[in-house]
Amino acid sequence: MFALADVNSFYASCERVFRPDLKGKPIVVLSNNDGNVIARSAEAKPWIKMETPWFQIKKRKIPGKKYMRFQVTMNFMPRCWRA
Repeated sequence: MFALADVNSFYASCERVFRPDLKGKPIVVLSNNDGNVIARSAEAKPWIKMETPWFQIKKRKIPGKKYMRFQVTMNFMPRCWRA
């Protein structure tokens, strides 16, 4: 038996499960090797396109938005499966 679950903005949604302080804030998730956007929350979608490199995002001035970078450990994926 197989199951398929499709979640909007999967990585951003998973991080919000464990970081409720991020609710309502734009979130982008970057890839490990090249730093491109691989997931965006609904709040970030109007401002940030998929596959945009971080160096281009951090130069943008989005009204009323601050950038907060934090490292997400690579073991957060198993956390999402348990949630």
